Amino acid sequence: MLRSGALMAAGSVVSRATGFLRSAMVVAALGSGIRADGYAVANTVPNIIYMLLVGGALNAVFVPELVRAAKEHEDGGAAYTDRLLTACAVALVALTTVAVLAGPLIVGLYAPRYTGTDLSTTVALARYCLPQILFYGLFTLLGQVLNARGRFGAMMWTPVLNNLVVIGVFGLFLQLTHGGSESLSDGGIRLLGLGTTAGIVIQALALVPSLRAARFRWRPRFDWRGSGLARPLRNAGWLVVLVLTNQIAYWVVTRLSTSVGHEADGSGYAAYTYAYQLWVVPQGIVTVSLVTALMPRMSAAADEGDLASVRADISYALRAGAAFVVPAAAAFAALAPWLMDCAAGYGENTPADVRVMAGMLIAFAPGLIGFCAQYVLSRGFYALSDTRTPFFLNLVVVALNAALSYAAYLLLPTRWAVTGMAAASAVAFTAGAAVTGYALARRLGPRAGGRGGRPATALRTHLRLLTACLPAGAAGHGVARAVDGLGPFAAAGAGTAVVALVVVLLARPLGLTEITDLLDSLKRKIGR
Repeated sequence: MLRSGALMAAGSVVSRATGFLRSAMVVAALGSGIRADGYAVANTVPNIIYMLLVGGALNAVFVPELVRAAKEHEDGGAAYTDRLLTACAVALVALTTVAVLAGPLIVGLYAPRYTGTDLSTTVALARYCLPQILFYGLFTLLGQVLNARGRFGAMMWTPVLNNLVVIGVFGLFLQLTHGGSESLSDGGIRLLGLGTTAGIVIQALALVPSLRAARFRWRPRFDWRGSGLARPLRNAGWLVVLVLTNQIAYWVVTRLSTSVGHEADGSGYAAYTYAYQLWVVPQGIVTVSLVTALMPRMSAAADEGDLASVRADISYALRAGAAFVVPAAAAFAALAPWLMDCAAGYGENTPADVRVMAGMLIAFAPGLIGFCAQYVLSRGFYALSDTRTPFFLNLVVVALNAALSYAAYLLLPTRWAVTGMAAASAVAFTAGAAVTGYALARRLGPRAGGRGGRPATALRTHLRLLTACLPAGAAGHGVARAVDGLGPFAAAGAGTAVVALVVVLLARPLGLTEITDLLDSLKRKIGR
């Protein structure tokens, strides 16, 4: 499991690194103003629709169902997998077709203030990007088949190809436009739209060699009646509603932030997106890798009624993930100006734009802990084939995020409105993690004892890490300011190193075994 997690984490690191290069190319070409907002809306809408109606269900339902079918069916679940893939693929084709036809309506929902050239450009981009829905779906379907078979690496590494394609597309755009242009021509729209979609197509198709290596051959089957698909479809239904409610909050933020972008160029949706993309990196590298490796094991334990093992795996994922996530949140809060300058201080972005994005990153930072924790906790329910409970718990996140974001829009000055929306997300994710953790603990029953008979709790680990990260963040900020004259990369690198060093030095005095055990393991390997 640790090897699988490390392989996925490495893939995520490379993917995120190339993702930042991709973001830098987008910033260089489009900046963070209205053109960038339009591209961000057009490129994000396919992912929103996919996650809204299909994606969340596929991610959460597929692995438990395939693990169960492999144990219960004489053919190892092969026919069941073929039927489930076929049903989902048919739904994806239908959804993609409807979305492309409804492109103008969809753009209008997320960017109501767009008119004239801004609207027509965004609609044209969206129609080129909306076919991504089908390939996002195929990527998830085939990737989950690999995960259920214990092959985790390909799904984390193939997004690198997607990033490289988009980097090449934007590089070509910059060359053709001699460093960018004030508006997008029809040829530029076509290049950026089709090029971005081509990256998703290649990302999906790149899974095929791994599927062949796993000896999987998909044979479409339409004999769905009486095949046992009712249960996963019922569970998927709750997840569709869950994602729908999530998108209500996201829709509120998108509409409000695009409106702010019209009033204060550089402080709108694109800036929010750039800060969010940096903020979410630790979750994609650490939390997703850990949970993906654990999910087949948790699903098998839940199917056997072994709730103690499910609880132990959830606790391990929370504690091991926190050892990286909590210091990362501290680094974001302490080093935001330099980190955002490294990530987005290019092209048409001014120092003032970077300061706005840095403020958003600081507002996001505390919510990273709750965001990652809730991701882990919800997968505990999914392993139990319970998607109904997470839906009701998620209403807390949605209600808080939407209400607080609207309050920020109404009450804060335009310059700070979207920063307030980022803070609203942080509050909502923290509250969501608290209620989800309480509900899952009641569902799984009493915990087993930890070392010395004391229970090893995720809450205790988080509190100790916070104790270590407060002085670590202060020290990192001080060092970054001291070397600021050497440039943002030097300041961010030095500050990050100091944050990590202080946390490591405080790990033994504070009893952070998640860190000390890892360090001891590394020492043993180096000493061999």
